[in-house]
Amino acid sequence: MTKSGHSRNAAAGAAAAAQVEHLAGSPRVSRRDFIGVAGAAVGGVGLVAAGAAGLAGQTAAVAADGPDAAAGEAAPGHGPGPREALRLLMEGNRRWACGQPEHPHQTVAWRHHVASHQDPFATVVSCIDSRVPPEIVFDRGIGDLFAVRTGAQTLDSRVVLGSIEFGPNGYPSARLMFVLGHQNCGAVSAAIAAIQTGERAPGHIQAVVNALRPAYRAAIGQPGDLLDNMIRAQVKLTVGRLKNDPLLAELIGQEGLLIVGGRYDLTSGLVEIIA
Repeated sequence: MTKSGHSRNAAAGAAAAAQVEHLAGSPRVSRRDFIGVAGAAVGGVGLVAAGAAGLAGQTAAVAADGPDAAAGEAAPGHGPGPREALRLLMEGNRRWACGQPEHPHQTVAWRHHVASHQDPFATVVSCIDSRVPPEIVFDRGIGDLFAVRTGAQTLDSRVVLGSIEFGPNGYPSARLMFVLGHQNCGAVSAAIAAIQTGERAPGHIQAVVNALRPAYRAAIGQPGDLLDNMIRAQVKLTVGRLKNDPLLAELIGQEGLLIVGGRYDLTSGLVEIIA
């Protein structure tokens, strides 16, 4: 990367940090009284040691994966809260964009440690695009994120939405939800072509096109690039729909769930918060 490229990334990183403080300013609210039985069901799986040996293995796993891992282990079942979770994601993204990833929570010891439980601190709703894997662009690791990926992060009213609800409903640790769109989204580009030509997309891809029609209508009258405008509109519409989902709205009001949206730049590697 050139010196000017590093400067642009540094400036964008500073702006992202300011966005974090602005968007994540609400205090964390108390944890849920009820945790879904699915979270408890995994408790007896994958145990390979007990007693002092098991405790030593957990301590080694935490120590090997850095200071944020140690902080996360202070209170099992609790996450860092929405403000801190957003900071962790955005700081990880800046490391990735600058070519200095730390790869937290990716050791063999940590894999063994989380085999019997998980306490993800965020849910990321993103596109299936091969260039935008959430754990990589946010420089996170195993057990950190619930990741729900569909074409252009489109939603339905059943399976996808239920999968998104599952994390924050069942795990008090997950009090951040991040909707992530990205530059040059192929699903959005294909939807534009199908809508403008009137040609039906093959197979079930037409369902993705139909789900993107509201974003097309929101973007078509805006000045500038239709593709990028529609990508941004889709992120904002998805954030809005999730905030109005009855179960998620309850978690927002009673437990401080924070839902934000961003756009990932394929070239710079930076995430910009836009909703």
